[in-house]
Amino acid sequence: MLLRFPVVLICAGMALPAWAGMPCGGDTACMVEGGDYRIEMPGDGDVRGAYVFFHGYKGSAELQMRQHRDLVETTLAHHLAFVAVDGVDGSWSVPNAPSKDRDEFRFVSNVLDDLKDRYDFGAQNTVIGGFSLGASMAYYATCRMGNRVDAMVTFSGVFWDPLPAPSDCVAEQPTAIHFHGRADRTFPLNGRAIGKSYHQGDVFRSVAVLREAAKCDITAGRKIVIDGIECDDVSGCQRGNNVLCIHDGGHEARANLLDAGLREVGFPE
Repeated sequence: MLLRFPVVLICAGMALPAWAGMPCGGDTACMVEGGDYRIEMPGDGDVRGAYVFFHGYKGSAELQMRQHRDLVETTLAHHLAFVAVDGVDGSWSVPNAPSKDRDEFRFVSNVLDDLKDRYDFGAQNTVIGGFSLGASMAYYATCRMGNRVDAMVTFSGVFWDPLPAPSDCVAEQPTAIHFHGRADRTFPLNGRAIGKSYHQGDVFRSVAVLREAAKCDITAGRKIVIDGIECDDVSGCQRGNNVLCIHDGGHEARANLLDAGLREVGFPE
């Protein structure tokens, strides 16, 4: 289902959406072609970039802002705006998953364009992320348009089977860190079947796709510790390291891990 918005006519017979150029922020969603997002800025005025976050299944941008304040406040403490992108009916139409409601790549591109136009957030200071199915959305967006963001920090979700080939992704993959729980039963490390027609992807194989696309040197891998978690850090990539952290928890996105992830990809407090 494509979202449609009213238009108004302007001079020379051109047409622009009624919401074009309208202010947004706080309780007012920022409208773009295909949907909307919500944004909250650091209160001290020291804004160094944005964390663009895709909510989990059955969530929404509004709920993300209200019910997950720990993630929002952690992001703001790193001098990043928190950008909650809104799915359609609580879902994301990622490749090979059940929902087929919207061209998500076009929509995400519109969101990134709008963030650049309104706030001057671009490839140099935008971090992309998400939780669960929203993390899958972040993975696909990073694969296709990783050259448009500076980093990726994701939780508990990856590609769906069949996985994209590394050649399907742009080579300019950003610095990336992914957190996933060994006890995750909603999106297990090796994926799982969803009905008869769909299957969540394997975490390790999904990470390998982005690493190969980025021309990472897998022989340069090393173990590092992030917030008490032993992580697999691969360097030699075109733009930055790719890090996979497997913790003992379940299906979750924790504020302390977001804090550690933002530090790791270069956005300290």
